[in-house]
Amino acid sequence: MYAIDVMVEEHKNINYMLRVIREICCRILDGAPVDADEHRKMIDFVRNYADRYHHGKEEKFLFPVMESKLGVPGQSLIRHGMLVEHDLGRAHVADWENALELYEKEPLTTHKLDILTGAMGYADLLQRHTEKENNVVYPYGEAHLSVDDKTAIDMQAQEFEALPESEEVREKHLTFLKEMMEKYGVEYSR
Repeated sequence: MYAIDVMVEEHKNINYMLRVIREICCRILDGAPVDADEHRKMIDFVRNYADRYHHGKEEKFLFPVMESKLGVPGQSLIRHGMLVEHDLGRAHVADWENALELYEKEPLTTHKLDILTGAMGYADLLQRHTEKENNVVYPYGEAHLSVDDKTAIDMQAQEFEALPESEEVREKHLTFLKEMMEKYGVEYSR
């Protein structure tokens, strides 16, 4: 499926950013300062590329069809699994951002710890989440949805990808991702 192929590719990009986040957190543990501007840009990436852009496609195009057409297994997988994890990821990002704001006002170790907790909570959750989607959710959808449903999802995804706003999101965030990968020594893998 076109839509799933695109989303799997987006998972690769998201996972590269998760590796960057992990590297930054390790460096902070080793004594590097907290770069608030860089953290804000990473939060922008995860909110706008990983969540609104990528999860938005799942939540608008793929997941509603899986919930409505695949019965109790589809509903449980999506409603009680993937959507719960999407919300938990948003909570981690909000905690990360709140801790960053507190740290900027008062650079206490406890606020730094909360920055690391929010960032790594998000990174750990999303890494596991993308694995589940790639290895369980997407294959289940592809195997059990009708050809008509898959075609409709693909058409919606193609239309969404062609929007100028979608191209702007990809260009902005993938450029930032590349810069961060180079800065922190995260290499592309196959």
